[in-house]
Amino acid sequence: MNREELQEQLEYYKALGHQVPKMKYIKTPEQIEGIREAGRINSAVLDYVSERIKAGISTQDIDDWVAECTARHNAICAPLNYQGYPKHVCVSVNDVVCHGIPSKKKILKEGDIVNVDCTTIYNGYYGDASRMFIIGQTKPEYERLVRVTKQCLDIGLEAVKPWGFLGDVGYAIEQHASRNGFKVVRDYGGHGCGIEFHEDPMVLHYGKKGKGCLIVPGMTFTIEPMINMKKSGVRISALDGWTAYTKDGLPSAQWEYTIAVFEDHVEILSK
Repeated sequence: MNREELQEQLEYYKALGHQVPKMKYIKTPEQIEGIREAGRINSAVLDYVSERIKAGISTQDIDDWVAECTARHNAICAPLNYQGYPKHVCVSVNDVVCHGIPSKKKILKEGDIVNVDCTTIYNGYYGDASRMFIIGQTKPEYERLVRVTKQCLDIGLEAVKPWGFLGDVGYAIEQHASRNGFKVVRDYGGHGCGIEFHEDPMVLHYGKKGKGCLIVPGMTFTIEPMINMKKSGVRISALDGWTAYTKDGLPSAQWEYTIAVFEDHVEILSK
């Protein structure tokens, strides 16, 4: 389908009352290849962290590793100075839902669960992903939270269908979280990603089937469910204006992919 035919298809769905993406966020094959390469580097940076993360290191050590590995690939860490964010990566430990700021004072210890959220710019394109890490042995309920959150991501990915709806994705994720007694964080979501850090549409991790933005071949976006143990609420640190904590002080987990949608399949670009 060429761009003109695609525009006609979008107008058809729009006339039916559906939300449709902007054409500028429906990528060309050349743009997807650029995003794919950025995603490969982004995944390599997370692999580098995976090989080194352990008890006794600081979250600043992780920031240093990300900066070093990204520079070695002639790429750029997207978070640094983004809207004033002061570090190269987000490292969120235990009850930090997201946007944890690395610090020399924050030392990882046995039993911690840690999210490392990394975004890479390469040749102007963006790759974005996050992974959970369990430091040594943790409580069974914390391990289960990490495992179920990864399942939520994979189930959400399975729900992505060309000419389907993002509401289908959010519905599948929330249903799985709820069946396991966990709560989806509603304050944050996934997002378009590739030619900008954060693009339309927002990808909610809850929703109704057949609702939300139309999923169109050529779209690239993140799925990144944040799942809390008991309650979905978050609070933002008054000290730094970035760090989001669970309101109840219980742990949270998150996994993230950047994906591309094609006519006949979905591809993970970074994980």
